[in-house]
Amino acid sequence: MAELLVAQRHELLLRELEAAGGLKVSELVTRLGVSGATIRRDLADLEAEGRVTRVRGGAMLAMPTPAADVPAAPAPVPAAPTRALGLLVPSATYYYPRVVAGVRAAAAERGARIIIGLTDYARPDDLTQIEELRAAGAAGLLVTSAGGPLVPESTLERLRECGLPFVLLERQPQDRYGPYEFVASDHRQGAVAAVRHLAELGHERVALFTNGSPTAAQIREGYAAAVELLGLDPAAPVQDSGQPSPGAAEAAERHDRFVEACLAGGVRAALVHSDHDAIELMRRLRGRGLRTPDDLALIAYDDEIAALADVPLTAVAPAKHELGELAARLLLDRLDADEPPAVRQMTLQPRLIVRSSCGAVPTREP
Repeated sequence: MAELLVAQRHELLLRELEAAGGLKVSELVTRLGVSGATIRRDLADLEAEGRVTRVRGGAMLAMPTPAADVPAAPAPVPAAPTRALGLLVPSATYYYPRVVAGVRAAAAERGARIIIGLTDYARPDDLTQIEELRAAGAAGLLVTSAGGPLVPESTLERLRECGLPFVLLERQPQDRYGPYEFVASDHRQGAVAAVRHLAELGHERVALFTNGSPTAAQIREGYAAAVELLGLDPAAPVQDSGQPSPGAAEAAERHDRFVEACLAGGVRAALVHSDHDAIELMRRLRGRGLRTPDDLALIAYDDEIAALADVPLTAVAPAKHELGELAARLLLDRLDADEPPAVRQMTLQPRLIVRSSCGAVPTREP
């Protein structure tokens, strides 16, 4: 009987996370009427099953789950996978878990398995990982290089030499006319949507804070285009932190400098990449006796833990799961085709999820 109650509680917990996108432990305690220790134990169990991802102070779904009130049909026993897809990503934690989940879902539909290779932003070894994935028996490759959004020619040359079909994932070739398949987020569109939303709320000055990641350059381009398109004040602060270590004195100093520049210039709205930086900026504002969104409206970029902030953050949310699914399907289509299909290049526009931090009425999340 106890196991049944645990299972029921797990389903209720998953249903709450699915509806909200992410919740704090304290919110789950209130909604489920159990202790914080019980919630933390349940989250640990569900994370071990791959159904949730725990983040500081709460949790979010690891991947879409079936509706809790629809009995799940017994899963058919799949045939043993006959081929493997090599997946190269620069991180197994922030941003990419949902991309990987999308790849796995699409591969499972077609009876394929995944071999993952991890490179590193600080010490890229893309070429080595490509060779290791090929040697491990990958029939095709999904590649997210560790550098910027444009894949270096040396990496593309190695991919051509290895002779395996490949699809670039959240990356594009430097040669915009090159015959390479890719699926990537249009982060410029995401930045434009965020700035436009703040302008529609009456802000004539919108600042920008980025964190030196591979996505930052595209966000800056979209921000600049939106400022010009919407006739906003181009003198609003624009700052890139250069990726100092989280919690380092250098990071705190740059967050404080950005807050001071906004206040000095009469700026009351900002787009902030990433969620971590937006949460830290809110903390620095509280230390000054200021509040979000009253004194500085914020929109975060990434939507990994934005919903778990003290003031839930309005956020630009790239379609990470769908990105992984589409890239895997492109590659599998190419592997299955009798004749090579036409080269397909896809860009996905991120969604803007409105919560409390921008000062607008939150919308119901999908």
